[in-house]
Amino acid sequence: MSVNTRVIRGRILTFKDDPAAAGSSAHIYFEDGAVRIADGFIAAVGEAREILANAPQDATVDDYSSCLVLAGFIDAHIHYPQTKVIGSYGAQLLDWLHNYTFVEEQKFADPGHCARIAEFFLDELFRCGTTTAMVYCTVHPQSVDAFFAEAARRGARMIAGKTMMDRDAPDGLMDTAQRGYDESKALIGRWRSRGRLDYAVTPRFAVTSSEEQLEAAGALAREFPGSYVQTHLDENEAEIKLVAERFPKARSYLDVYDRAGLLGPRSVFGHCIHLADDEVAAIAASRSVAAFCPTSNLFLGSGLFDQARLDRAGVRIALATDVGGGTSYSMLRTASEGYKVLQLNRQSWPAAHAFYRMTLGNARALNLDDRIGSVEAGKEADLVVLDSRATPAMEHRMEAANGGLDEELFALITMGDDRAVRQTYVAGAPSKT
Repeated sequence: MSVNTRVIRGRILTFKDDPAAAGSSAHIYFEDGAVRIADGFIAAVGEAREILANAPQDATVDDYSSCLVLAGFIDAHIHYPQTKVIGSYGAQLLDWLHNYTFVEEQKFADPGHCARIAEFFLDELFRCGTTTAMVYCTVHPQSVDAFFAEAARRGARMIAGKTMMDRDAPDGLMDTAQRGYDESKALIGRWRSRGRLDYAVTPRFAVTSSEEQLEAAGALAREFPGSYVQTHLDENEAEIKLVAERFPKARSYLDVYDRAGLLGPRSVFGHCIHLADDEVAAIAASRSVAAFCPTSNLFLGSGLFDQARLDRAGVRIALATDVGGGTSYSMLRTASEGYKVLQLNRQSWPAAHAFYRMTLGNARALNLDDRIGSVEAGKEADLVVLDSRATPAMEHRMEAANGGLDEELFALITMGDDRAVRQTYVAGAPSKT
């Protein structure tokens, strides 16, 4: 009798390198392929006839022969408490935070509310094909407990952390430097490395954290060097001006974090739109990651991400939805807006590179490429099945497609959303019924 064995048949596409560097050799494609999963891991990948011939007789076979099967999408920057503020009208960053986000986040003092939103949030991620995310919770420890408990119940690989804020926020959303440190340390002890979970030390941004709190966050990062750091950087010009006023000794916005010891290869900085040259150099030298959040940057009028500039400097880049400033949970919709942002900057972004970014590229950015991000034996079985003919408009478009795989991938980005996701597998289990 086989143990939890499943075979997924389809058109298998996976990346082994960055197409911008490796060209057509960056990916592997099986027109009639299959993935054999055993106990939550990928046991074998290859031609369907070979995989099926070697599968146990009682294995479950899911046939998606007309669809593409890829590694599950990875979202490098998202806020689970902001599910109810998506589409809030007419504000830029600082007003948007105070008028909408901080009002909603105060509700997370209620553990029951935390649990309900965590369940909804993970449902939405999986419905859109996202299987791993780097997640901001609220200042409330119970918000982290609820999120991690729900992620653990589903067997998902997730990174999250308690937001640390000790100024410029409502009383119900503020901790202190010491309490932020203590509560974060306790959460690390409860959840880090439990199942497929990991922790991110999470000072929201320099506007809402004192120098003492940022130093406490840096102390946590040093004390738990395998943990992550996540925060925001150079998103909005008014924000940058405010940081300069509050930290007059710092040379730049990034220097505020650098002085606190928050840069490094496990640090992800959201947005990074208005970077000075020395900030670009420091991010590259520290191997920190810049998270490209196109839908939120457009929605909040923050500015246009300059990917080419960061690429030239050797900065590591990830793609992210930034829900709820971002307007969609879908990484396909996010990539579509990313393409448009880069077009406005006179930069091209081929579809293959966008799909690399959503899968192996983001896994590399989060130092998880030994576990997820590609469809290969030994990796965790997080997969997404995509249908490029999911809607009448997409089917109509694909009737004229004669450019092969690249044209299909570009159509999925420009026209696809959650409707293009036929199935999402988390640790080998289907999440859509």
